[in-house]
Amino acid sequence: MGKVILVSSGKGGTGKTMFSVNLGATLARHGSRVMLLDMDMGLRNMDIYLGMENKVIYNIMDVVSGICRIKKAMLKVDGFNTLYFMAASPRRDDRDMTPLHMEVLCNKLRKYFDYIIVDCPAGIGDAFDVARASADKTVIVTEPEVASLRDADTTERYLREQGMQNIYIVVNKVKVELMQAGLVPALSDIMEMFKSPVAGLIQYDENIHISTNKGIPIVCKNGTYIERNFMDIAARILS
Repeated sequence: MGKVILVSSGKGGTGKTMFSVNLGATLARHGSRVMLLDMDMGLRNMDIYLGMENKVIYNIMDVVSGICRIKKAMLKVDGFNTLYFMAASPRRDDRDMTPLHMEVLCNKLRKYFDYIIVDCPAGIGDAFDVARASADKTVIVTEPEVASLRDADTTERYLREQGMQNIYIVVNKVKVELMQAGLVPALSDIMEMFKSPVAGLIQYDENIHISTNKGIPIVCKNGTYIERNFMDIAARILS
């Protein structure tokens, strides 16, 4: 049975969707069958990051409401044999989706995939509770910035209150020179803030922004430090 990995953040703009896409691409490039679920209803971007925005016909809400069968909404990502994704609704949807719907959906997907990566909406609320319903592990993506770290800490505390134990922190958009100059929180301070382990750092790199705008996961370029970094982060999360 496949494992469900929730990718969350305390606030928007941390790179949560970028991380979800590249984690999924990393796992798929090493032979795993991976489903990417975009649960950011009304604010979906995963289709753009994958270069698939013109191929989406059905979305998760269409599956939940019975408009289409689950396989109709499963799109194979161009350039991959074992990477699929399912789009969120392009607008806020009046059709109800509950945690039970999410559990049923993920249980069906577990039969087909080794990993289901859920890109959830930022913050804490009803939509977050739906997205996390079937999660086996959670990754909180944050930045070395005070407000982002505080919101990530709040998210971690909330998840632990709800019984989630397997939580990992990923610090994105790291500028080492700013850390060394003491202008942003140091890694040691960040590690002390959380009970959960820091699974890795992702340096700020313009190539990441370029890749997301082109709709190509950055890890698809072989032999880069970014590819190796994502492999190491994936290994720590899945260990």
